[in-house]
Amino acid sequence: MKAYKYESKPQDENGLVDWTESENEVWQRLMTRQLACIEGKACEEYVAGLELLNLPHSHVPQIPDINKVLREATGWSLAPVPALIDFDHFFALLANKQFPVATFLRREQDFDYLQEPDYFHEIFGHCAMLTNPAFAAFTEHYGKLGVNASKEDRVYLARLYWFTVEFGLIRTPSGFSIYGGGILSSPAETEYAFRDKDVMREPLDIVDVMRTPYRIDILQPIYFYLEDMSALYEFSKIDLMACVMKAKSLGLHKPLYPMKIAQ
Repeated sequence: MKAYKYESKPQDENGLVDWTESENEVWQRLMTRQLACIEGKACEEYVAGLELLNLPHSHVPQIPDINKVLREATGWSLAPVPALIDFDHFFALLANKQFPVATFLRREQDFDYLQEPDYFHEIFGHCAMLTNPAFAAFTEHYGKLGVNASKEDRVYLARLYWFTVEFGLIRTPSGFSIYGGGILSSPAETEYAFRDKDVMREPLDIVDVMRTPYRIDILQPIYFYLEDMSALYEFSKIDLMACVMKAKSLGLHKPLYPMKIAQ
């Protein structure tokens, strides 16, 4: 059976998307479920950002409303894009403090899991953290590096993004908390990252992360944690391309997951 192809919905002259009643219902259910799932697990920076955003529960939020909050907090904004964009476009947007967002919402049939990042993932998973200065500075720095990086080097940078922006944890005195959007927007990943005894949680070393392969279609076998969100500020000041060079010279770690079998 051929997979359903998602396409972003158009915006009108005011930047608004005409979300349907069924899409509003899906949003409401996603919000209700995930807010309950991340309670006591999301990092305090995310919780503070979510309060600033004040996302509606009953209907899908509009980009202009979110942009107003982001611009006041960190100078960021959302950039509507097609379902998939290339690396050139992706890095250029981040370098300009614009976060790419595909304006489609998962169908009822894909309610529990969608491999593509949909509107709920981008808004609920990432926007709250974009109100945090350290997270915002790191993401901008990352984008600027990626603009000028080679195709090969971008693969190493992508691993850093994956294990921080998407699947990052913070270790606090009371335990681990989440700041990665790939975890925060997924009930399965949230529970797995916290409860599963077989999950590896390691302190984040940039070179080590860049050497760690990952798969996008499975629950992650390893997560990397920061001791404090301010560490992302430090990452925005160091020579990350030197880390890429070192990671390339050392080679990749052995994958912690089974290899995907071609269909």
